[in-house]
Amino acid sequence: MKGQSFFILGLMFALIIAVLAVINNDPVQFNYVFGSQKWPLILIILTTAVFGGVVAASLSFVKIVQLRGQVKQKNKRIAELEEEINQHKPVEPVVEEEPNQPATRTERAQL
Repeated sequence: MKGQSFFILGLMFALIIAVLAVINNDPVQFNYVFGSQKWPLILIILTTAVFGGVVAASLSFVKIVQLRGQVKQKNKRIAELEEEINQHKPVEPVVEEEPNQPATRTERAQL
C-alpha cells in the first residue's frame, strides 16, 4: 500500500509539473552573479526545486548518520551495563526487623 501511495503521489507531481511546463513556457530574464540570460520560467522553477530537494536530502542524510552513530553508542552502553549486571551475584534481600516497641504492662509484669 505504501508503495502505491508514493507512486500515485509521484504521478500527481508529474502531472502538476507537466501543466506548469505548458503554462510557463515564456522566456524570462534570469540574472546570476556573472551575467544574465533568458530561460523558460519552468526551467528556472524546476532547477530551484531540484536544488532545494538535493539540499534537503543532504541535510537529512547528515542527520540520519548522526542518529545512527548515537544509536550505536547507546546500544554499546546497554550491552556493557547488561554484562555488568550479569557479573554481579544476586544479593539476598535484607529483612528488616521490627523496631523495638515499648513493652506493655502485661509483658513487663512477665519479665
